[in-house]
Amino acid sequence: MPVEIREKIAGEVVLSPHPGRTLRKWREDFGISQTELAHQLETVPSVIADYEAERRQSPGAGFIRRYVDGLVAVDKAHGGRVIQRMGFPSPAEGILAMREFSIAVPLTTLASLLDAKPASHVDLHRDLHGFTLLDAPRAILSLGAQEFVQVYGWTTQRALLFCGVKYGRSPMVAIRAHPLKPAAVIYSAPGRIDPLAVRLSEVENIPLLTTPYGPKEVLKRLEEI
Repeated sequence: MPVEIREKIAGEVVLSPHPGRTLRKWREDFGISQTELAHQLETVPSVIADYEAERRQSPGAGFIRRYVDGLVAVDKAHGGRVIQRMGFPSPAEGILAMREFSIAVPLTTLASLLDAKPASHVDLHRDLHGFTLLDAPRAILSLGAQEFVQVYGWTTQRALLFCGVKYGRSPMVAIRAHPLKPAAVIYSAPGRIDPLAVRLSEVENIPLLTTPYGPKEVLKRLEEI
């Protein structure tokens, strides 16, 4: 695992006001269960659960190091998929902004900040670990299947926000065609939403929301997180 990625995870945990919740966020980003990680660390799942729920004293440097090493070891045993995904350089064309949250943020909280309303009937009760803001026309025209993975940054458990959307069909078609899926999709100041976009949202079980704000206001409001 690249040193900068290791330092990023440990740094987020150390600087977080809720280190346990940040540990949990990273474990979920790696797609690893508490039981699997506990086995790797030669401990019991309740120890992992207690640290993540902050029922134990904040983890020290030694435990954080073991925790990160455990995530890496389990991911390598799975083929290193997450580590490979984390090794991307600068954002590709069409990506206007990206951010990873230090702790999980409920989608309902982000929706409230953006005055975003659901466009489809999909449960909104899920956590987000980050967001990516995209210029929809540029991203769809310039990003092929291999490059599209870059919009997910460190984790797929994020909201993809698209601006420059007229009907919203193309972004949902692109998401439908790609094996990686976001936790939510939000259209920034769209026109009329195509029924196909709504249908794809429901088929993929990905919440589709719309906010009345343009990209500048969206970023300004997201700074509150």
